[in-house]
Amino acid sequence: MATVITSECINCGACEPECPNTAIYQGGVEWELNGATHPAIAADIFYIVPEKCTECVGFHDHEACAAVCPVDCCVPDPKIPETEAVLMARARELHPESAFPEDFPSRFKKEGVVAPAPAAAEQPAPAPAAAPASQAVSTPPAAAPAAPESTLSLPAIEEWEVPIECFRCHGTYAVAFRHFRSGVVFNCPFCTGSYVVTTSMHGHVSRALREFHSRWAADFERFQERRQRELAAFEERQRGLLESFNESLKAASHEFRPPGAPRKRAWIFG
Repeated sequence: MATVITSECINCGACEPECPNTAIYQGGVEWELNGATHPAIAADIFYIVPEKCTECVGFHDHEACAAVCPVDCCVPDPKIPETEAVLMARARELHPESAFPEDFPSRFKKEGVVAPAPAAAEQPAPAPAAAPASQAVSTPPAAAPAAPESTLSLPAIEEWEVPIECFRCHGTYAVAFRHFRSGVVFNCPFCTGSYVVTTSMHGHVSRALREFHSRWAADFERFQERRQRELAAFEERQRGLLESFNESLKAASHEFRPPGAPRKRAWIFG
């Protein structure tokens, strides 16, 4: 699908030079295609022309405008769904002088958009016949399912959303840490107030993120090691209980004589 710039745009202009198709225009500026000009799609914020957008297929394995946007307002437009083939054909039409390789970069390949074909339904296997009692005793039970993995995860440091509180309107917005660099100016999406990242602020946030990441990883590593030790001890105890129980069942087969079992013949005088 094509990309669209939402109303959260702060008019920073970072996305415009990144577009390989010149599909991004400033608000109020007419857009051009094949020598013909057309009215602006938006008047107050930057906008993307759907007829020229290829989601950077053929040039990058990601959308360049979304990668540099400080407020993450460059998002896929659900109203214009388009396949990789359609976008690649548009790229070739917009750039007839370029020879795109067969393994051209595409976010579809990177994100694994193409889903694998569903597997054929398997026929249910017939139920196995009941095993003899002696075999059932010696067969150990099925292994317990593995413990579920943790659902907690942290984003990469460069992708971490750094919250910023506007000192004018006290509104809070977030920017990715990869854009949180010394000297970068951010504009509040609520009142357009500016915020300049200082060297000391960048250093403090960078150290805090890296220290937190290190502590988080170390805590999870220690927990996993402790869980492995506890699991090994538990399995050892359960294995001993299983062997003891099987021995008790084996002893029962000697105490109770089943019908038809050979008996010792008694002496004639008793």
